[in-house]
Amino acid sequence: MKRFLLSAAALSLTAGMASADYTLTILHTNDFHARFEPISKYDGPCGVEDNTEGKCFGGTARLVTAIKEAKGRTNNAILVDGGDQFQGTLFYSYYKGQLAAEMMNKLGYDGMTVGNHEFDDGPEVLASFMSAVNFPILMSNADVSAEPLLADKLAKSTVIERGGEKIGLIGLTPQDTDELASPGDNVTFSDPVAAVQGEVDALTAMGVNKIIVLSHSSYLVDQQVAAATTGVDVIVGGHSNTLLSNTNERAEGPYPTMVGDTAIVQAYAYGKYLGELNVTFDDAGKITQASGEPILIDAAVTEDAETVARISEMAAPLEEIRNKVVADTAEPIGGDRAVCRAQECSMGNLIADAMLARVADQGIDVAIQNGGGIRASIDAGQVTMGDVLTVLPFQNTLSTFQVTGAVLVEALENGVSQVEEGAGRFPQVAGMTFAFDASAPAGSRVSDVMVGGAAVDMEKVYGVVSNNYVRNGGDGYAMFKTATNPYDFGPDLADVTAEFLAANAPYTPYTDGRITVK
Repeated sequence: MKRFLLSAAALSLTAGMASADYTLTILHTNDFHARFEPISKYDGPCGVEDNTEGKCFGGTARLVTAIKEAKGRTNNAILVDGGDQFQGTLFYSYYKGQLAAEMMNKLGYDGMTVGNHEFDDGPEVLASFMSAVNFPILMSNADVSAEPLLADKLAKSTVIERGGEKIGLIGLTPQDTDELASPGDNVTFSDPVAAVQGEVDALTAMGVNKIIVLSHSSYLVDQQVAAATTGVDVIVGGHSNTLLSNTNERAEGPYPTMVGDTAIVQAYAYGKYLGELNVTFDDAGKITQASGEPILIDAAVTEDAETVARISEMAAPLEEIRNKVVADTAEPIGGDRAVCRAQECSMGNLIADAMLARVADQGIDVAIQNGGGIRASIDAGQVTMGDVLTVLPFQNTLSTFQVTGAVLVEALENGVSQVEEGAGRFPQVAGMTFAFDASAPAGSRVSDVMVGGAAVDMEKVYGVVSNNYVRNGGDGYAMFKTATNPYDFGPDLADVTAEFLAANAPYTPYTDGRITVK
């Protein structure tokens, strides 16, 4: 009898505990792109002097402090990442995923999804990175079973515990990663909705009722996934570099954005913000409250001295390359993502002009640069090789080839086909002009195509220069894969741009109406 009473008391206590609300703080980053050092307001390098004067943002040393302070405000916290730690600065070019793994371990991440840029150097570098981190990396909407480097290593979802509660994490990556990066032929990607729902159902069957999707899929896709699935509590986003906020006038939506019972968050990019979402769940795992705001990682956040020293040590081999002054510019050269993926931008003109100038004597008529390959702006003043490499970090080479006017128009149609989504395929051009109407159906948006001042001839063969990524079908440019006389092994695009800047110094950025938005 005594034993029964004790058991009843224990059951009563357990039931009382289970019925209590559970509060969790979700700290999150996305699209960090190897910005271990502080960045300028243009998302590019920020010098020591400017940093001392309080003009810089981000950097891992500030994130160390911000995360520590945020965790001090709550009993239960997790730190997760929405993908694309890779690519963006010389740190990645030199160390690949090595430094990212070290710094993410230091920051104490609990989970991460695979971004498309994690596949930039194939499964090999991703697999090496996964071996070096001490937290799970996830991807639900891909089959990696045929890829020996990732099979049985890259999980679709996982369960972690915090404050005595189980939390399910699901990874999600762009369905078109095979067009955006280099995953190889052994990895296939699938529909995000079906993949997420499958993992939600599996986790729910295990008794997990608090489920977070780490989604490198874009704000638009995240909203679609939230609307089309059941059981997802929170989506931590990435890929579209979206700032969600309740106080910043430049925000694209509220933080969190609620779709049904699902809270969607994203925190811009480059470590400029740390997302901080506070969620309260009831006993059934349903969100009863979700609130928060991204924290601006500016000069008010103290840099962790030990991290500053370590990153300085790792930067030493890079200094000679990036400090070389190649030119100067009287005004900022605009490489803003939102502009270069939607309309003519001055950085796009610079790069396309540089490409065309380099090969004009080879019978090349036009240049096409994908807007997604433009990763930063350049501030007025001296331009260093480090600045150029921050804009063009992918080590792409110049590719020349020949296509008909009809294929050229098809390529432009592809380029503007996802402009409303901010897709990286948007074409920045030289040697040609065109107009497009985003309100028309994709595939019939382009008009008024002129090459060298004359209307495009659909039967004529034109010489084209682009980068090897686009020429080989990246960003949906599959029509270029069968081009005639392709040569993909020209000079590095960053070197070509730097040399063009030097030859035209002091450089004056400009737009001239080569792309008309109707």
